Amino acid sequence: MTPKNIDEYIASCAPEVQAVLERIRSTIRSAAPDARETISYRIPAFTQNGALVYFAAFKQHIGFYPPVTGDARLEEAVSPYAGEKGNLRFPLDRPIPCGLIERIVKHRVRQNLEKTAPSRRKRP
Repeated sequence: MTPKNIDEYIASCAPEVQAVLERIRSTIRSAAPDARETISYRIPAFTQNGALVYFAAFKQHIGFYPPVTGDARLEEAVSPYAGEKGNLRFPLDRPIPCGLIERIVKHRVRQNLEKTAPSRRKRP
């Protein structure tokens, strides 16, 4: 069954994971207060000028998407969590790095804004 919203998604997860998911959701909302919540690919997603981030609960970790690109320092910071294809895996048996999630979301907001901003080419 595909959840209709993030509340339904979180409610469908194990009770011990629900608090973790709510904390991630809250961190994203704080970092991108204008973002819109949705369900995409059957998992929670946030959009603002395009897709920002997605997250999902698995048996032993929280998956966080898409891969981080375009900021070498941030890419280095997320490297301990990188899984296949660069997607992030936050183990459930360790504290969730909310400060890092906040940095990722703010970076994605900037990336999306740059993609949608009018071209700044100089005119002759």
